[in-house]
Amino acid sequence: MTTDANLANLEQRLSDLEGLARQSGEDLEAELRPLRDKIERMRLERGRNLSRWERVQLARTPGRPTALDYAERIFTDFTELHGDRAFGDDPALIGGPARLRGQSVMLLMQQKGRDTKGRVRRRFGMSNPEGYRKAMRLMDLADKFRLPVVALIDTPGAYPGIDAEERGQAWAIAESIQRMVRLKVPAVCAVIGEGGSGGALAIGVGNRVLIQENAWYSVISPESCAAILWRDSAQAPKAAEALQLTAPDLLRLGIVEDVVPEPPGGAHHDPDAA
Repeated sequence: MTTDANLANLEQRLSDLEGLARQSGEDLEAELRPLRDKIERMRLERGRNLSRWERVQLARTPGRPTALDYAERIFTDFTELHGDRAFGDDPALIGGPARLRGQSVMLLMQQKGRDTKGRVRRRFGMSNPEGYRKAMRLMDLADKFRLPVVALIDTPGAYPGIDAEERGQAWAIAESIQRMVRLKVPAVCAVIGEGGSGGALAIGVGNRVLIQENAWYSVISPESCAAILWRDSAQAPKAAEALQLTAPDLLRLGIVEDVVPEPPGGAHHDPDAA
């Protein structure tokens, strides 16, 4: 049996025992503790041997904390501001003032959605031009009120629809990058899941750029790269290796300043710890 299968079996056994303990009220901690310890050791060992493509899959795994999940745990007094004052509001890119340990900041977040309905509404975190123009409006406010900017990045890329192109998608991304370069306040950017292409870079120009252990950040997604180079998106694992898009790669190449560790097995196993 493979390591993955063994781990899955142990996780299922743990879940069953925890359910039994809740249902019966019986104290099963003596059985649960060694099982949890074994699962954690196996997750740590598995994490050390992940391929680049497997890390990409972890960044996309269901249940991985979204930007709003982190915002609710880390920040207080968040007030969402809507609209770009030109076309409309974009639910894929949200933001507004918040407090981080008592410090007022301007928060920018790419929100994928927590369930199927939410993901469809937010287009899996892929912004239209009005999303980037909203981000620029919030950057203007950040400069005006001297609020440091915190950006949480999680998107496969900018939305590729015809309507987005008609409203100036590439221009909006370029303007957002330029506006972020001109910020007079500090900016910290963190890739918490996927960091795809210009869609991520539009709010990724910071004084410090961080990335979570199992996130990825690249000029193109592995599938799109494979479709261009080999005319076969099934070659995505090969493309992921060539792109060197994982957190350790980016730290070694000097693209990010630090890697934020995740709980054993990935952030989805323990969002609070993440």
